[in-house]
Amino acid sequence: QVQLVESGGGLVQAGGSLRLSCTASGSITGIYNFDWYRRAPGGARELVATMGDGADLSVADSVQGRFTMSRDNAGNTVYLQMNSLKPGDTAVYYCHADQRASPTQILSQWGQGTQVTVST
Repeated sequence: QVQLVESGGGLVQAGGSLRLSCTASGSITGIYNFDWYRRAPGGARELVATMGDGADLSVADSVQGRFTMSRDNAGNTVYLQMNSLKPGDTAVYYCHADQRASPTQILSQWGQGTQVTVST
């Protein structure tokens, strides 16, 4: 079972940048997809970005051109680079991973979430 630990959240002024990190530890074999989600205050959980084994990247329209996701060569850390931040980006950001534990079993693992607050 993989464990996900997030870091990089904090308070930033509008127009600034942050980079979130999500490090996988434990049994990382079989991870084939990472995602970043966010939940604004009082809002629903929203998919921000997703990346598969082949580094195929998909970014939500709401952050297109401002956010990008990457994964290191070892495959144990993923990043969410957030530029030109807006107050509407304020949310708790969550890392998520899909892991194939066996040919017939998929595990879904969530990080604890990290707060991003963007001020005017």
